[in-house]
Amino acid sequence: MTAVTVAVVAKECLPGRVKTRLIPALGPEGAARVAAASLADTLATVRALPAARRILFFDGDVVPDAAEGFHVLPQPGGDLDARLGTLFDAVQGPLLLVGMDTPQVRPADVAPVFEHPERDAWFGPAEDGGFWSLYMHDPDGSLIRGVPMSRADTGAVQRARLVDAGLDVDDLVPLLDVDEIADADRVAALAPGSAFAAALTAERTTSGGVR
Repeated sequence: MTAVTVAVVAKECLPGRVKTRLIPALGPEGAARVAAASLADTLATVRALPAARRILFFDGDVVPDAAEGFHVLPQPGGDLDARLGTLFDAVQGPLLLVGMDTPQVRPADVAPVFEHPERDAWFGPAEDGGFWSLYMHDPDGSLIRGVPMSRADTGAVQRARLVDAGLDVDDLVPLLDVDEIADADRVAALAPGSAFAAALTAERTTSGGVR
């Protein structure tokens, strides 16, 4: 057991609100079910980590059953950088953030954080230029606010913000976020036994294949 708090940032998986770029292939309901499976896989991985506390940083009303035992912290309004800044100001002690769009994440992918929690920061780059994970030994929301989100340079800007603040930053393994249907297929192949892969296969079958 370590003193690290792990937070999963997620939104309620409602049709038309999540994974909208999967809708052309899966439909709004199918995309929402695949998103729910992605979140369930992520929560299962976080549950297996030697964390002192687990948080679901949640945008929505109905908390998924898979979050049982997690402390649910509602997301405030505002842009994503401001919301994440609020989280990093609210949590005392070392904080590891994990997104819900990398269902292939495994405990080994974040093991360096728990092996070296004394490091100032750990950064998990995403293949699309963003980031799937962010750790700060001393959480500081001001190091996230103002970072432009959902851009090809989001990760580079965020990492530079940490370095420019004088933090000792090291990198976790790059992971692929699920955005487009091609991403979903690649991630399902990387985690064939996951709930995500099963959900994607089921939706492919229901929808009659790729649209």
